[in-house]
Amino acid sequence: MSYAIIGFGEIGQTLAKAFARSGIEVSVATTRDPESFASAAAAIGSGVIPQTLAEAVKADVIFLAVRFQSHADVAKALPNWQGKIIVDVTNAYGVPDAELGGQPSAKVVAQAFTGGRLVKGFNHLVAAVLDQDPAVHGGKRVVFLASDDDSAATEVGGLAEDLGFAPIKLGGLSEGGLLVQAHGNSWGRLIFKNLIKFD
Repeated sequence: MSYAIIGFGEIGQTLAKAFARSGIEVSVATTRDPESFASAAAAIGSGVIPQTLAEAVKADVIFLAVRFQSHADVAKALPNWQGKIIVDVTNAYGVPDAELGGQPSAKVVAQAFTGGRLVKGFNHLVAAVLDQDPAVHGGKRVVFLASDDDSAATEVGGLAEDLGFAPIKLGGLSEGGLLVQAHGNSWGRLIFKNLIKFD
């Protein structure tokens, strides 16, 4: 499996560090020329590969770490996302429910990525917490996953474990997904919950 992170702001860089900690190669891209963030990528680790957006979207699993409002622009990079898993790390805080058509924000994102298998995840922790070692007090930091495609959620859950986290699947986007999504000017009930799972 190949991995890419689209967006190299605070969250994108934090995710890249998680990959680097675990020795898993990951591509990183923005809409800018890769040279413009190559030194920042190199500072994280040699396995963090700066690429163009067109190159990065060839990956099997793509983390969408951009502003919610930018997701549609990224979706235009491919006419069809068939066979790809999109991990939606965006938060639509402040976006009026009317703009989302009464749907969970992740469903709106899923519709933009035609043919892709969307998993909502890695978005409920602030960057400063996500940046910490996920091994805590003999347990592992929890990441919540929600998807209408259970097999995609299972695949991302396996990756989360490889990155050192404890994945917890919440079910579909219209049920569990709402617990980890911002809607309007409110946050889902599980957002910002820094939970540790002990075996």
